[in-house]
Amino acid sequence: MSTARNRTHKLAGAEMSGAETIIQVCADEGVDTIFGYSGGAILPTYDAIFRYNQMRNAKEQIRLIVPANEQGAGFMAAGYARASGKVGVLMVTSGPGATNTVTPIRDCMADSIPVVMISGQVPCAAIGSDAFQEAPVFNIMSACSKHVFLCKDPGKLEETMRTAFKLARSGRPGPVVVDVPKDVQNAVQPFKGAGYLTFRGYEQRMAALSASRISKEHAAKFFKMLEGSARPLIYAGGGVITANAAMELRKFAKRFNIPVVTTLMGIGSMDTADELSLHMLGMHGTAYANYAVEDCDFLLAVGARFDDRVAGKVDAFAPRAKHMAHIDIDAAEIGKVKAVDWAHVGCAKQALQDLLAHGRRFKKDFSRWVNYVNVLKKKHHLNYDRESKLIQPYEVIEFLNEITQGEAIVCTGVGQHQMWSAQYCRLHHPRSFITSGSMGTMGFGLPASIGAQVASPGRTVIDIDGDGSIRMNLGELETLTTYNVPVKILLLNNLGDGMVRQWQSMYFGERYSGTDKSLHRKDFVKAAEADGFTFAQRLTKRTDMKKVLKKFVTHNGPALLEVMIDPYAKVFPMVGPGLGYGEMITGEFIVPRETPPKEQRTEETDMMRIPELF
Repeated sequence: MSTARNRTHKLAGAEMSGAETIIQVCADEGVDTIFGYSGGAILPTYDAIFRYNQMRNAKEQIRLIVPANEQGAGFMAAGYARASGKVGVLMVTSGPGATNTVTPIRDCMADSIPVVMISGQVPCAAIGSDAFQEAPVFNIMSACSKHVFLCKDPGKLEETMRTAFKLARSGRPGPVVVDVPKDVQNAVQPFKGAGYLTFRGYEQRMAALSASRISKEHAAKFFKMLEGSARPLIYAGGGVITANAAMELRKFAKRFNIPVVTTLMGIGSMDTADELSLHMLGMHGTAYANYAVEDCDFLLAVGARFDDRVAGKVDAFAPRAKHMAHIDIDAAEIGKVKAVDWAHVGCAKQALQDLLAHGRRFKKDFSRWVNYVNVLKKKHHLNYDRESKLIQPYEVIEFLNEITQGEAIVCTGVGQHQMWSAQYCRLHHPRSFITSGSMGTMGFGLPASIGAQVASPGRTVIDIDGDGSIRMNLGELETLTTYNVPVKILLLNNLGDGMVRQWQSMYFGERYSGTDKSLHRKDFVKAAEADGFTFAQRLTKRTDMKKVLKKFVTHNGPALLEVMIDPYAKVFPMVGPGLGYGEMITGEFIVPRETPPKEQRTEETDMMRIPELF
């Protein structure tokens, strides 16, 4: 909400251009950084940033970071928002400037990330005439964003901007686009200092969400189901991070002694070192997490949506769960994929607080189940070929954990390296694992890490990337050195598109169509040096790994370490597309649990896998 809500703004009544109004509202909303690339249709607002900063001291200025490409600006704003929980802001020009941001805006929508995008547009009279650098931003972004404004009325620009921030952060967060014609940016109006546009239906829903609490009676139904359970499990998603509910989740899990599995987006909601943390579930989840999902008899989903990478074969997901419960801020997610017996629509943070309060007298000992899942963790732990002479990516991340001690922010691109990071990285805090989840956008990691580092200047930020993914926004190497953003880029190079090759190997008869090019001509070290990196090295020997990694992480400034890994290393476990967890492939080095052949399996033989405790 605007800081000017409840008192007269000191600038109320002052004459301002639309461009000046945009920047003043950003300042009132607490914006300290704007990521963006200039151009003709947005020049008035870029000029307004310059003039705004001229009149203020360094602490009050809005920092402007110019990327190599507008897509980079979008992912920087997303990385900033994901790491900080604040609204990220990007500003681009019309036409290609705006269309270059379609992918990051859709990425933010898919992962519920709050950003505000400000785009210039051709003057109102020229809209629809195919003017120079005109694009139908409203039409394009309507399908990709939470909301889009085309502001043709200078008198409504201030309220529109303020409302954009409100919409981006409220309810289920998401990206909001404000398209501003050039003549509206130039128009002069009195600054009001307060006010929003009115969206009665949305406001009523937000008021209902704000007031939503779990009643004593509804809580009693939840605890009756929990009382009847012997093997409860919490399935935590990105909504826990978004709601800043990690502390409540941890308190809830410990109070009732319930193990937790997390989605890719939910990583960090539980301290990965915690005894109750079973880490990631799903297509590339840990074997023990997926086995726990198979064995649980009560599943509580918090801020998760049962997406295809988690639920897989929906009918076979959590097959022994007699009851399922679901907490989510979006009513549309309840029952969308999986029917549940108990649900609450509201903020995850408040909902968990309510359940903790209502469950003060609840007593049931789930320690035997916790002991059981800890046996699963020990028996079916992640593993790989530790005797190989080639550098194994898993080992690289294990060494990295020793150095960072779980205190770093890890960003990733998309591909095998993303899943290895999700599986092996140890993280103690929420907002410490930043990745493109639902969209799976290659090229995300490098620019997102810049945004994360700007948002968290005191933290070590590491971009674990792949040679295929980093290529897509490689120009942002220069952005790091231009602004001296000390991101550490750990490039796991397997000379190709590893995840696609893995699928081709397993499901397409080793026909490496489009991936047999062995992407090896790019010299990433020379590219980084050309962009001014003072640390840019290539690691080829296992024996040097620990020493080089230490120097890399502790380097003062941006650094790139290219590690030439085993090109045949795969991501395991793996649940094939459309399959259930019972058909999970664990690979050569992860111990699977013993099950009878599929044709001999019955409910009785399946239950025999669970100890006599149950």
